[in-house]
Amino acid sequence: MIPVSFEYAKPSTVDDAVRALTDGGDDAKVLAGGQSLIPMLRLRMAVPTLLVDLGGLGELRGVRDDGDALVVGAMTRHADLLRDPLVRDHAPLLAQATETVADRQVRHLGTIGGSLSHADPAGDLPSVAIALDVSFEVVGPGGWRTIPAADFFVDFLTTSLGDGELLAALRVPKQDGWGTHYEKFSRVAQAWAIVGVAAAVRRENGMIAGARVALTNMGSRPVRARAVEEALVGASATVDAVSSAAGRAAEGADPPTDVWASAAYRSHLATVLTRRAVAAAGGIHAS
Repeated sequence: MIPVSFEYAKPSTVDDAVRALTDGGDDAKVLAGGQSLIPMLRLRMAVPTLLVDLGGLGELRGVRDDGDALVVGAMTRHADLLRDPLVRDHAPLLAQATETVADRQVRHLGTIGGSLSHADPAGDLPSVAIALDVSFEVVGPGGWRTIPAADFFVDFLTTSLGDGELLAALRVPKQDGWGTHYEKFSRVAQAWAIVGVAAAVRRENGMIAGARVALTNMGSRPVRARAVEEALVGASATVDAVSSAAGRAAEGADPPTDVWASAAYRSHLATVLTRRAVAAAGGIHAS
């Protein structure tokens, strides 16, 4: 199918991008990597009157060290994240999840900001943002503001971005001293996750001192598995403790039923994948 006609703008500065989005009103759309938007345009699931291409905004690309966190530009491509030594050393969970996104072609074009702003609950990166308490630096007609990841994802394909606002960067807390793992089950390679689990575990003296767990595709937005975290913290770093905690993975979730899986099956998967993800993150294996 051919998209409807639209106007096209390629601003050279962030201010120009905000101005174009504001002038375009509700019917303006942002084009980042295009890996989510272009298919929607072709299917006429999105019918913008103006497309604002952020491809010329080099200032929104790259990763820099900012003390206790990494600042990641929203236009940084997935493939560049995977090659970045700062991400590898200080935010391995982000790299682990990014490596599972679609295929190599998509990862060479898609951007982290585009993926997060699309807010598909089956996407891999929103759950990582939730698990790590990432904050989002947003710019719009009213200037700059920061949105915690927990407040950014509102509902299916819906974020808290306001009119004329765009995601400019992410502030990702460093995970030094934490073990991390992203576990994903999909119908076929390169497909959206039926369920995914982002896990980070910190161990001290044979105990689990810290745990962060979030679920992919277990609701209309990414789900923080608080019950699992509460059960893990203070527990011994054993397979039995992890299995017991993982049994609470679906608490508070609202998994969908669709052509790929029932809600009950997703709840079962969440338990299995949480056990695997937490054990791998914590280096916890049967003796």
